[in-house]
Amino acid sequence: MLFMKTRAHVPTAVSEAPQKILQLLVSITGTEEVRRNLDLSLYDSRVLDSMQTVELMVAIEEEFGVQVSPAEFDRESWATPRKIVADIERRLYV
Repeated sequence: MLFMKTRAHVPTAVSEAPQKILQLLVSITGTEEVRRNLDLSLYDSRVLDSMQTVELMVAIEEEFGVQVSPAEFDRESWATPRKIVADIERRLYV
């Protein structure tokens, strides 16, 4: 098992982070579709809106200790569940 940097709530195994991120996304959007279709266009399909995005940012910070400020947020980089997972993993494991 590969271990990562120690942070408050960072998963110890690389494989845990994507599932935890997707679970947060399911909780906030209220649909399992975000887990089944990683290329779902979240904003175009209106599964995720601006208020839910802020809620997701807060949940990610609480779960992983990773802060994504609204000022640096790029909607395109969070357009799909796959892109959100990639962005957060990049922030976690740099």
